[in-house]
This record gives sequence, C-alpha cells and structure tokens, in this order.
Amino acid sequence: MTMPRRILRSSFPFIVVAILAAALSFSGAVRAQLGDMQARVTELKESSAKNKQELAHYTWTERVTISLKGQERKQERFQVRMGPDGKPIKTPIDAPAQDQSARGGRLRQRIVEKKKEEFEDYAQSMKDLAQQYIPPEKDLIQDAYSKGNISITPGAGGQPGRIQFSIHDYIRKGDSVTIIFDKDQKQLVSISIHSWIDDPSDVMNLTVRFEKLPDGPSQASGATIEGVRKQLTVVTQNDNYHKL
Repeated sequence: MTMPRRILRSSFPFIVVAILAAALSFSGAVRAQLGDMQARVTELKESSAKNKQELAHYTWTERVTISLKGQERKQERFQVRMGPDGKPIKTPIDAPAQDQSARGGRLRQRIVEKKKEEFEDYAQSMKDLAQQYIPPEKDLIQDAYSKGNISITPGAGGQPGRIQFSIHDYIRKGDSVTIIFDKDQKQLVSISIHSWIDDPSDVMNLTVRFEKLPDGPSQASGATIEGVRKQLTVVTQNDNYHKL
C-alpha cells in the first residue's frame, strides 16, 4: 500500500534527521578509528627510532649460515656495531675457511668457483635487501601511512597488548611487511616481509624475531631470509650483546 503524500511530507524531516544522525555517527567512528591508527603509527615510529639510537651503543656477535637447496654451504661470524649512518659495520671474526670443493682439473675448479661466486653474490643481494627493511625506518612508516598503505589489527595473536601492522608497497611495489608490536612494552616482537630481488618473480621472504636486552633496547635475536628462485637460505643468529 502506498503511503499518502501528506504522511510522506510530514515524515520527511524525521527521515532526513535520522540519515544525518547515522552519517554523523559513522563519520565520528571513522575519525576515531583514524585517530587511533595515527596514535599507533606514532608509537611504532617513536619506538623504532629510539630503539635504533639505543642499539648504536652496543656491539654483538652475528653468525650467518648459508644453505643451498637445504645443504649448508657456508658459515661466517662477525662482530657487529652500528655505524654513523645507522647501518651495521661487520668485522669478520674467523679466518676464511679453506675451500675443499675445487679439487680436480682447472676446468672443474673454474666451474666450481663460478657457481660459488654466483650463490655468494645472490646471498649478499638478499642480505643487502633485508637491511633496507630492518630495522623499520620512521620516515618510511610515515610515508606508507600518508599513502594509506597501513592497516592495523589490535589483539594480534590473541594478546590484547599487541598490534599487527600490515604495510604494502613499503619499499618496493608489491612488497608486504607485517609487524607485530607490543604497545605496552613499546617494543617489536616480530617482522615478516615478502619482497623481491631482481624482479617481482624473484621472491624473497624474511622473518625476524626480536628480544629485549636486560635494561636495554630490543634486538633481532634471529632472522631467516629465503631466496625462493634459487632455493637459497640465509639464517642469522645474534648474541653476546654488550655496551661499547
């Protein structure tokens, strides 16, 4: 049954008011959500910047294990500290191991050496790319937020104090970064990264675990970098942190 025009006219102001009230309520909810996101992003930026400054006063031991197709190919140890530019400075601890794989004729030696150089160069490319992501840079986080490339999920892993930051196009087009941040402790818990090396089909996956030093900053206790195309894995373990 069609309502009379007189009833519709008399009801129209109330309908408009209801629509406006709903719109204002939704707008307020959106502003609150955006405000909360800005606050969480600010916490992440400030914590990352502070942690990086504090870590500059430490030195530590890094052990790197490189495996190709599941077989360990190389292991190295470094003494590490942060340089003036905020990038790690690594000093080898062990003398270079004697290469026993190049036995045979000269041709075989050249082939083995060439393959060794290829996988070492690729492993270095993986490590160089990983260093662009770790630790998170406050300027890159802000840039991602400004572009609308960040979403947050409270209660990550079922823990109320933890927040999951999901970022896309962080450094490279099509990459993704997932950060778990403890807002109560103001520290990173873990970072997972999906990126690429030479082209988008040359996938690199990176996972980093963080632990807090006694009365100090958070530190990357371990990381695993996987170069999918070449089945190359670089595992890093850090320990023996002490102040300079």
